[in-house]
Amino acid sequence: LYPVMPSVHRRSRPWDPEATPRIPEMALQPAAGARDLNPRQVESNRALSERLASVFRLWGYDEVSPPRVERLDTLMAGGAIASEDVVRLVADEPLGLRPEMTASIARAACTRLASRPRPLRLWASGTVFQSRAADEGGQCIEENLQCGVELFGVAPIEAEMELLSLLMAAVERLDFQAQHQPRLLMGHTGLMDLLLSPVPPVLRDAVRAALIQYDRLGLETIELEEGLRATLLSLLDCRGTPNEVLERLSSCFGAQALFDDLHRLCRQLQGPAAAQGVRLQLDPTFQPRFELYTGLVFQLVCDTHSAPVVVARGGRYDDLVRRCGAQPGQDFGAGFSLAIDPIRELLSDASSNPTVAPQLMVAFSERSTLEAALERQRWWHQQGRSAVIELHPFSTRSLAEQQATDQGGFQLDWIDP
Repeated sequence: LYPVMPSVHRRSRPWDPEATPRIPEMALQPAAGARDLNPRQVESNRALSERLASVFRLWGYDEVSPPRVERLDTLMAGGAIASEDVVRLVADEPLGLRPEMTASIARAACTRLASRPRPLRLWASGTVFQSRAADEGGQCIEENLQCGVELFGVAPIEAEMELLSLLMAAVERLDFQAQHQPRLLMGHTGLMDLLLSPVPPVLRDAVRAALIQYDRLGLETIELEEGLRATLLSLLDCRGTPNEVLERLSSCFGAQALFDDLHRLCRQLQGPAAAQGVRLQLDPTFQPRFELYTGLVFQLVCDTHSAPVVVARGGRYDDLVRRCGAQPGQDFGAGFSLAIDPIRELLSDASSNPTVAPQLMVAFSERSTLEAALERQRWWHQQGRSAVIELHPFSTRSLAEQQATDQGGFQLDWIDP
């Protein structure tokens, strides 16, 4: 028996809404820079990634999956990527989200995959995150899907010849249209070094920044010898077909082994590029945003209704591979990545969605059963058709047809014995 506790009289109080615990409201907007993709966009991204993956496999590349979270020293690639570009995580050790996948794959290639024979061909697909200042202030995180390849253990210029040929094969599978006007913009850190070679060392950083930013006024204000300034100003506009640019550089700097390599690369690339309608452009002053590359650098650019968009980028990064601990004679790396989201938007703007069989909705009358509908759905799936099922009967076919229309234009498969 339990003891009987004395009753305690409690005086009732009026309900006070302010005293009632309130459930905090959930933020209904994504973080700045993040995006919600609808089902059609997700399916398009998957189809594009699988299309590219089929090309990479044909060329003998093996898939890897680098982690999204890495140590900051790996993500910053020894200072090649600025700290403000990395999305940092709150953790006991310095961690961040990858702004690109090359550094992580290079680390894996030089550690866990170090015993594998070279050339080592790898490809990966995944999301990358970049941090930038928002227009209204604060941090903006850009989230993008990438798919790309990395080639380790091959010295210049042979690796570049394979990679750019592979890029043209990938472009062929993407079916860019003539209105996109795809062009492959190429540069080389060796060309930039050549342009800076006559510049006094104390002024090289300022001249380099002016050349990269096409800052003619800034270049004119730097205190350079008059003839040197005139040469640099003329080279600021030195971009165009590879043959024309290399001939002009040869007239300024004489014969160079680098020129021979670039001539060889462009000769080999000319046929595949022409077949895909890709225009080749060489620019000695072109340098990418990340200071990751030490050799050939390139971007594939396409036109849109509003502005050009970069759909692929890459280059050689031997210094990064050395910092990852590669053995001498194997310390070579090069690769490229394709930006899936801009490609999806580019292709969707250029043409209507491809004709596909409409999705089916299996519905049944009150005289039939759910079991019969499930059996019909299973039959459709065996035919490779997408079919959803309504779990409750309809009194009339017209109601089922209205439901099929309301849910997105399904094709009705009506079961009524």
